[in-house]
Amino acid sequence: MTTTQPGDHNIATALARVRERIDAAARAADRDPAHVTLVAVSKTKPAARVAEALDTGQRDFGENYLQDALAKIETLAARDPLWHFIGDIQSNKTRDIASGFAWAHAVDRFKIARRLSDQRPDGMAPLNVCIQVNIDGEASKSGLAPDDVPELAEQIAALEHVRLRGLMAIPAPADDFETQRRPFAALRALMDQLNADGHTLDTLSMGMSADLEAAIAEGATHVRVGTAIFGARDT
Repeated sequence: MTTTQPGDHNIATALARVRERIDAAARAADRDPAHVTLVAVSKTKPAARVAEALDTGQRDFGENYLQDALAKIETLAARDPLWHFIGDIQSNKTRDIASGFAWAHAVDRFKIARRLSDQRPDGMAPLNVCIQVNIDGEASKSGLAPDDVPELAEQIAALEHVRLRGLMAIPAPADDFETQRRPFAALRALMDQLNADGHTLDTLSMGMSADLEAAIAEGATHVRVGTAIFGARDT
């Protein structure tokens, strides 16, 4: 069943509204809006909807489902979007992610990072990766406990064909702004500590449709927004 049909939802209008939210949130935090990258989460959406977003100047797109993403990557190759894999990564997905994507946001095991590095094609720039952190300690969430992040960061930093850029988290939903900010502040503090220990991380991938303002207030460099751009998920 499909909850939306092409034409039901105006992508250009929705993107403009999200960009206005990002701009306002960045300025409220005394930040340059240009330092916040909008990753439009296009999972389950057809290539035609991604093309509509590309027509507005949107370049960065996030995908969770590999086979669906690979079809879009092939269809839209001439448009040169920048693809971010933001879902869980199993070993049997690493080769296609290493060759088809510019970013992998949800790395939480050295085995996966090593496979991504080994399988990155010669001649391509290193794959940008973020370590996924289970910042709230939720049993149902993927990601490393904060105390385990420094060891993995050291291991990834030594790999040749990936570049450790930063941290990613999906905190538990919260309704009020200050509660939303707390896990984002904890992720920022963790990145600051890693940098104090000698890393040069520059990326905080955090914030989605419902909480991007709180994430930006705490330093998000990449916000991953799907529903507010593309409407309800297609199933």
